[in-house]
Amino acid sequence: MAIKVEVVSTETIKPSSPTPSHLRNFKLCLLDQLAPLYWVPILLFYSAAGDKVANSALVTGNLKTSLSRALSLFYPLGGRVKGNTAIDCNDEGALYLEAKAHFELSEVLSNPDINQLQQFLPFSPCRVALNDEEAVIVGVQANFFDCGGIGIGICISHKIADGASVSAFLTAWSEISLNGINCKASRITPFLKASELFPPKDVNFQIPHRFTSREKLSTKRFRFDGESLTRLKARFGSTAPTRVEALTTLIWKSAMEAARKRPEWKEKYPPLSAATHTVNIRSRMRPQPLPENALGNLWQVTVAPLMDAHKGVELEDLAGILRKSMTAIDAKYLSVLQGEKGLAKAYESLMAARKLAESSPGKTEVYGFSSWVNFPFYEVDFGLGRPAWACTTGHPIENIVYLMGTRCGEGIEAWITLRKHDMVEFERNNELLQFVSLSP
Repeated sequence: MAIKVEVVSTETIKPSSPTPSHLRNFKLCLLDQLAPLYWVPILLFYSAAGDKVANSALVTGNLKTSLSRALSLFYPLGGRVKGNTAIDCNDEGALYLEAKAHFELSEVLSNPDINQLQQFLPFSPCRVALNDEEAVIVGVQANFFDCGGIGIGICISHKIADGASVSAFLTAWSEISLNGINCKASRITPFLKASELFPPKDVNFQIPHRFTSREKLSTKRFRFDGESLTRLKARFGSTAPTRVEALTTLIWKSAMEAARKRPEWKEKYPPLSAATHTVNIRSRMRPQPLPENALGNLWQVTVAPLMDAHKGVELEDLAGILRKSMTAIDAKYLSVLQGEKGLAKAYESLMAARKLAESSPGKTEVYGFSSWVNFPFYEVDFGLGRPAWACTTGHPIENIVYLMGTRCGEGIEAWITLRKHDMVEFERNNELLQFVSLSP
């Protein structure tokens, strides 16, 4: 798919009302301080639907007006990051680009390419520019296709937002677009007090990047429909995993087997393996769960290690290891995270996989999973109907997997990045192929 997107205008969208002076210094919470220095990307594609997309001027006017109002609610997103401690809520606004895509949206939907999809974003989500205090926190690009379809690309700084935060912002923005600023206030007004729950600390380090040249990696999309996931879950018997747990286990096992076919492992011991998974902690907070529209990096990383490289591993074994690691993020864990030892606890969680690799006698292949399956991206309606497709472009990180829901609500699509050699073997895995959907 050779495509070219032409940016035709660039402007700044400021919040519709000024941020009060007493709110201008927004403190980052501890988990924000430890968040990686890049942007969270999401793409929403809308098919042509008669008059609703015929007039690009009306559409973009509505998008900009409602974005301005949404930035007033999520006022930190209209500011600028100040070092690693706070956001200056100075109302400098979001970057907004309009672009023309001189081809059909169907070309994207039928044959998506991770490298080409980057063109629909306002900038690369991997750029490390947060040391520049002028860097915007939110960037938007509205892409208008010749067929009348629209693609909206959003990047939000990971310093203040995780996947759930991006979903909450898009929900508020779209509801304001449809119904005005006063619609369902309890649903669209964000919770902005994460720093009171996880007070900031004197953090003098950053979590290192693991970006790799895309030339050395292969990223592909694999789709699993609802019927396939039901069959997959049945393989686990009484273990009864969730869809995400079952699929994570299948991908982990298949990737592990692919890595062990590398030429360098023929005469050596096979590598050990571990899976990390991000866990949204909002619903796990006690005594009161946090709302899903709580702004911030409210997640923790779990590590599920498989330390015997020679043992034959079944799906049930991996599922048990995975679930044990994820259930460890409980009320007791989060209580420590909120206390005086919070920094040590958070650092321990983030660096666990690296320490595991360094302490093992042989190489440990670590596979990182992040699930956005339950975020309501397919409910984001700017007056254009529901998205035909919602996806993330991810980042060029080896052994990373992003799980996204599908439009029907029952399936999952996985964007998987592996070494090129590993991907060739991964795609041949017979157990995996039993469950991959052949439909686009």
